[in-house]
Amino acid sequence: MKRVIVNGALGKMGSEVIKAVSREPDMQVVAGVDPAISTMSRNSYEGLDFYSELEEAVNAANPDVVVDFTVPSAVMDNIRLCMDKGVRMVVGTTGITAEQVDALKAIVNRDDWAVLIAPNFAIGALLMMRFAQEAAKYFANVEIIEYHHRQKKDAPSGTAIKTAEMINQVFNGIQPDAPEHGEILAGARGAKSGGVHIHSLRLPGYVAHQEVIFSSPGQLLTIKHDSTHRESFMPGVILAIRKIDTLTGVIYGLEQLLW
Repeated sequence: MKRVIVNGALGKMGSEVIKAVSREPDMQVVAGVDPAISTMSRNSYEGLDFYSELEEAVNAANPDVVVDFTVPSAVMDNIRLCMDKGVRMVVGTTGITAEQVDALKAIVNRDDWAVLIAPNFAIGALLMMRFAQEAAKYFANVEIIEYHHRQKKDAPSGTAIKTAEMINQVFNGIQPDAPEHGEILAGARGAKSGGVHIHSLRLPGYVAHQEVIFSSPGQLLTIKHDSTHRESFMPGVILAIRKIDTLTGVIYGLEQLLW
């Protein structure tokens, strides 16, 4: 039985992870962690102990895996803590950049530990990113529009950043040939990652959605993925929990377990 701590357990994703893990016969949620628990009952979920600090939970619950859906400002410290204690991690917190992943790889000092950092756990989203990278070999112009709920704390999304990184890998240093346009209002053209403009929408009614729009003379190609419910991420989270024991070091992207 794999023992799992959910960090960020009172958030929308954390709550969904607790339900998903609890349905699996070979794993068990042994604790939840969330700073908000200090103002709430420690027994918000029947039979599950809650803690306000991750270190306290790890010391008390002796987990095999910590699943982290917290905030960008806290996640790197959480990863270092789990590395020091030898507890493997599955990280779904977004806002982690490729540069931070590289920096983390440089400080990982144990060969019996692993962390998997995934900007997106939905299989359809992974395919969207893969298809976008393939299309980028044939189009010189591309922009990303990502749509999320208003409570999302980071922009652009981790998925959009990862998609742009994958696209930029196949541009071979050649930037799109569209001319630069002056912005009458700052930010009108969105953020820019290499040769890719990224536009972030934050509106009620959305969960997680992304369009990658390619163009060349006379044609447009749009690759789109929609997550209409957070349950779309759970098969990927469960897969990562099951596979984490077979991994070593820092793994960036759930696709590393799929192809």
